[in-house]
Amino acid sequence: MKAFTNQQRAEVLTQALPYIKAHAGSVVVVKYGGAAMTEESLKMQVMEDIVLLWLVGVKVVLVHGGGSEISDLMKAMGKEPVFIDGLRVTDKETVEIAQMVLAGKVNKGLVNLIQTKGGSAMGICGSDARLIEAKIKDERLGYVGEITNINIECVNDLLAGGYIPVISTIGCDREGNTYNINADTAAARIAGALGAGRMILMTDVAGILRDVNDRSSLIAELTVDEAKKLYETDIISGGMIPKVDCCIEALEHGVERAIIMDGRVPHAILMELLTDEGAGTMITKGGQNGNDQTA
Repeated sequence: MKAFTNQQRAEVLTQALPYIKAHAGSVVVVKYGGAAMTEESLKMQVMEDIVLLWLVGVKVVLVHGGGSEISDLMKAMGKEPVFIDGLRVTDKETVEIAQMVLAGKVNKGLVNLIQTKGGSAMGICGSDARLIEAKIKDERLGYVGEITNINIECVNDLLAGGYIPVISTIGCDREGNTYNINADTAAARIAGALGAGRMILMTDVAGILRDVNDRSSLIAELTVDEAKKLYETDIISGGMIPKVDCCIEALEHGVERAIIMDGRVPHAILMELLTDEGAGTMITKGGQNGNDQTA
């Protein structure tokens, strides 16, 4: 591949200026998971994107999962993961494993990686300062939590201090019980509490496709009402349903735009925020002008 000249590099940077100006000072919540989290080269690129945005004044909040690493540790400990309707059955021992993996290994690894790329990050979990309060979602699932309240003050304090908050989705209740929380749902509620300009869900699919076998059928933008109609025609189905539900919930709680994107595409976050075309599928309440850099 032909290398960029210095002049071409400079032109790319100047073309990004209107977008940088538009997003500087705004809050962007990124839910991080899937292949982008397990493939080292992709992980590096995502962290570089986040640090770049932070350096130009975007207030990035990283909310992460880590389901595959929880399963790996469970198996190493001789405990076979069990799922009901796609949700992990989480007994007392399993929620302790989840806390070790998410709030410990994964969270601190991401904080360290961000800092090696030049950013300043602080890792917290949802039980810190009771950020994520929860209750039992379904008795069959054990300590899988349904969010009852978000106490966002600690995240605002970190943003005000110039940090990139890195949040693992462990919740708690007033009695001191610990819960494993779905990361998409947590990102939606946290983004809503922050009044974020964007919530980005990084997945292993391109976005919402009219034909799941044809990547070129990607729907670049749609409103909440249009999305609800796609449920009826099964264009939104299967594993995409809860992701779209989370986007709608985020919008209902005050987020301006929600995006479902393929985290396997290098620098997809920068493509979304710093170009007209964006990346993935953007969902809005309606009456908003997509990736308009002046919005």
